[in-house]
Amino acid sequence: MTLFSLIVALLLEQVRPLPVRQIVLDPLSRLSTSLVQRFNDGQARNGLIAWALVVIPLVVLSALAYFLLWLVHPLVAFAFNIAVLYLTMGFRQESHFFTDIHLALRMGELDRARALLAEWRGGQYYGASSSEVARLAIEQALVAAHRNVFGVVFWFILMPGPSGAVLYRAARFLGEAWGERRDAEFGEFGRFARNAFEFIDWLPARLTAASFSVVGDFEDAVFCWRTQSMLWADRASGILIAAGGGALGVRLGMPVHESGEIVERPEMGVGEEADADYMQSTVGLVWRALLLCLMMLALLVIASWVGA
Repeated sequence: MTLFSLIVALLLEQVRPLPVRQIVLDPLSRLSTSLVQRFNDGQARNGLIAWALVVIPLVVLSALAYFLLWLVHPLVAFAFNIAVLYLTMGFRQESHFFTDIHLALRMGELDRARALLAEWRGGQYYGASSSEVARLAIEQALVAAHRNVFGVVFWFILMPGPSGAVLYRAARFLGEAWGERRDAEFGEFGRFARNAFEFIDWLPARLTAASFSVVGDFEDAVFCWRTQSMLWADRASGILIAAGGGALGVRLGMPVHESGEIVERPEMGVGEEADADYMQSTVGLVWRALLLCLMMLALLVIASWVGA
């Protein structure tokens, strides 16, 4: 049921992408804002309490609903799995930015590509070259593919029903909404959310990077992972970008023009300068990595049938 739920949810999301911000993120954002107003005294302890009040009930309720629906009929539980995966997972949640940037670069519309990149990532890129735009888009796509698909898939497989997918999605949201804030007024309230998501994402990020390595240039991917990833500010993103760049044979990272200044960044990956062709290769890499994961899951399912 796990494998078929994943396949159906992926196909459904490709046919009819979900307006995830309206259905999932906006309600979570309102709940997050309310809890910050009630609990935030600048201390990490209250951040832990607020995090638990969001994540634990969602995870427990999703698992309980799955088991109750299973008692009604396995097909109903199957449909519930698909519905929750449809809400929490998907390539298309951010991929339209990548596709539009790719098309703009192909058409030579650099200004439009810069504007799309700014809308996707935040910041301003009016001084960025076409190679810088492609580089930043590839980096964003590698991380987004992991967080929108591979990370969700890992926890969905590991935990009962769709509770793992709910855990990953909720922890990711709070890790970004609370954990990335550094303003003095917010204090240490977001520290637990940041640490919790780093812990939850530790193994999935490395498995995704390993998948990129297997379906790409394995030797270069592993070399970049081992020698470059620790140079990136966010370690998980660094692993994904280094392994992805090595697997693709493209140089990522490096200084870029952002918000009116040159931002110094370490070099990640190896090989050629990024361009629109490498953006197309990135799409292929992500899909091959996903197919590898589904094939491995299928083998485990077959092995369990044979063993039974």
